[in-house]
Amino acid sequence: MNIGLIAHDSKKKLMQNFCIAYSSIMSKHTVYATETTGRLVEEVTNLNVIKFHAGHMGGDTQLAATIEQNQMDLVIFLRDPLTKKSHEPDSANIERLCDMHNIPLATNLATAEVLIRSLERGDMDFREAYK
Repeated sequence: MNIGLIAHDSKKKLMQNFCIAYSSIMSKHTVYATETTGRLVEEVTNLNVIKFHAGHMGGDTQLAATIEQNQMDLVIFLRDPLTKKSHEPDSANIERLCDMHNIPLATNLATAEVLIRSLERGDMDFREAYK
């Protein structure tokens, strides 16, 4: 399965900690991320992350394109709803595309944990029918 990772600046440390905690699950799948998020995840885990451009350089658009082509199976977008800066990715397009293609999307840590554990149990196998 393909897992997409993206995080606003204030949530990047949280993304690193999440990936440390669940690296054993994530290592069995293909992980994609925007450049900075992917580099930070690689620094603290043994995960091999396929990196798009940085979010402000179009990485969020590249991730959105893979979602639009129905190539992602799970997206974790840890966003900061209170202090989003103008250079940070907008979650609205990613949310809309995930809804259109029935791709599970987590926008906070609690939902990310539920989805990653579901992936481990095989609950995401339904995604194969959508490809």
